[in-house]
Amino acid sequence: MNSPNTAGPAAAATAPPPVPTPVPTPVLSLRGLGWGVGGVTILDGVSFDVHEGEFLAFIGPNGAGKTSLFNLISGLNPVSRGSVRLDGADITGLAPHARARRGLGRTFQTSSLWPAMSVADHVRLAAQAAGGGSYRIWRRAAAHTGRVAEVLERTGLADRADAAAQELSHGEKRKLELAVLLVGEPRLMLLDEPMAGVSAEEVPALTALIRSLHRDEGRTVLMVEHHMDVLLGLADRLAVMHHGTLLALDTPHAVMADATVQQAYLGEEL
Repeated sequence: MNSPNTAGPAAAATAPPPVPTPVPTPVLSLRGLGWGVGGVTILDGVSFDVHEGEFLAFIGPNGAGKTSLFNLISGLNPVSRGSVRLDGADITGLAPHARARRGLGRTFQTSSLWPAMSVADHVRLAAQAAGGGSYRIWRRAAAHTGRVAEVLERTGLADRADAAAQELSHGEKRKLELAVLLVGEPRLMLLDEPMAGVSAEEVPALTALIRSLHRDEGRTVLMVEHHMDVLLGLADRLAVMHHGTLLALDTPHAVMADATVQQAYLGEEL
């Protein structure tokens, strides 16, 4: 008599292996990144990945290489060695504007706004540039009116649309820089000390805006900042730069408890 069930160990052994879960491609991937000037090494062997929707913050004293790292990622300085990949594509040799077209946006420590230009025109000009249009405020302006109004509302500047940049407070100028960045729909945002020059009264609102861009819109953010209380409330991971190298990279709690980090910064203000 035939066995009612012939599916035993032998049958199980022929079952197809489980399909491995695909690993998502990092939004940003650095490998052995280095840069030097006149024989002096500024950055040396920096490697890390950043995944979509992550908030990675950088700390370290002046001269540690934080802004230099952002300059290499954004293309302002040429890479001496190593590579920069955006969404898996090698962008190491691309110019800054080409990286911006691929979704990499950046703000700077020092505001680079036109003093006499209105808030709305700053954002409109950025919208035209992002759309491949000419850099002329009076051309194709109507095509961007809706988007400009949306971004100004998003950044809390709708009631300042007609004000000249020179009339804004430092906090409002930082919001305008974010508005100029956002209108281009960046996939990756590099924010270099966005709280610099901002009054203590304006820091909470600016922090809340950056938090909302990350958590509510899922934007990927890299940020350099000296306000530790701000960073600890924003970052998923914390990177410590030290003499041009990456000293530590982990959760904020793990980094702040790291003995090596504590020893390196004993007596130094982070």
